[in-house]
Amino acid sequence: MSRDRSRPRLRGLDRSALIAASVTALSLTASGCVVVHGEREVVPATTRAEADRALRQFTAAYNKADEAYDGSLDAGHVTGALGDIDAARLKAGHANNPTGNPAHTPLELSDATFTIPKKAGWPRWFVAEAQGNKGGDLHWLLAFTRAGLDEPWQAAYLTLIAPGSLPKIQKDADGWAEAVPADSARLAVAPADLSKDYATYLKSGGKTFAAGTHTSQWRAQRAKAARKPGLATQYIDQPLTSGDYAPLALRTADGGALVFFTTRRFEKQTAAPGTSIPTPNESVRALTTGEIKQSLTMEFVSNEVAVDPAKGSGGEQVSVLSRLEGLTSAQGS
Repeated sequence: MSRDRSRPRLRGLDRSALIAASVTALSLTASGCVVVHGEREVVPATTRAEADRALRQFTAAYNKADEAYDGSLDAGHVTGALGDIDAARLKAGHANNPTGNPAHTPLELSDATFTIPKKAGWPRWFVAEAQGNKGGDLHWLLAFTRAGLDEPWQAAYLTLIAPGSLPKIQKDADGWAEAVPADSARLAVAPADLSKDYATYLKSGGKTFAAGTHTSQWRAQRAKAARKPGLATQYIDQPLTSGDYAPLALRTADGGALVFFTTRRFEKQTAAPGTSIPTPNESVRALTTGEIKQSLTMEFVSNEVAVDPAKGSGGEQVSVLSRLEGLTSAQGS
């Protein structure tokens, strides 16, 4: 699994589109995988059959890892933000339950739909939305990436969304979506800048992001928690944009984009003299190094999905639809 920390039958539509493309730049293997002989050809990132297979393989690996609390069992199927969050969750679970997860319930994903963009070169990626048996009525929204033909599909992003909350994605006559370049100047914010701008917004506010649960409301909650009797809390937000944390963007029907991006934050709790840090839960303790005396610094990785409107569309504020985060490490002092 590459990591940069600077991390069912083929339908006629799929077959006709891919065979047509193969005339100039591609050859199809017997498995349906696409072999690219030229990196400048714009082709579908995968087939719907292969996307479905990748989702099923991810689910099977996720369940094995969750049942055993063993990160090695799904490490080849996750990367980026989700990889960090999942690895830390399993590490903490194993520390507290070395024999496995006593509360394990297999994840089941059903009624999956796939959005597959056409693009040139690597990495390639696609998005899956499915109903899960965990998360209540919310749908699981995952973005899978693949760094090369000989590399596996890995889930890099995972958020939970309300059914029907996503904007309509622009698709061509064959049903393929359009991948938006990270440096696109056609949007209110270039996808490459969303992580940085979000981190800046969380610190200082501003008008880049629309009010909502993961923007104005979250800032208000953090401000309220920043200073309590005997306890001060500081927040530092940082962008994560390189390698497996790179943003992924799909063109929406109105000319905007649906963007997946990653951020990291540090939350430091400092107890006043004569007081102590509130006892953290067992998962936090399992990921903590050092002795918690007067302070505890926790590191979180978040992955977000947002609607980035087209520049000049009138309403140019970015709306953050969903955010899923996980504790990845902690330090006591």
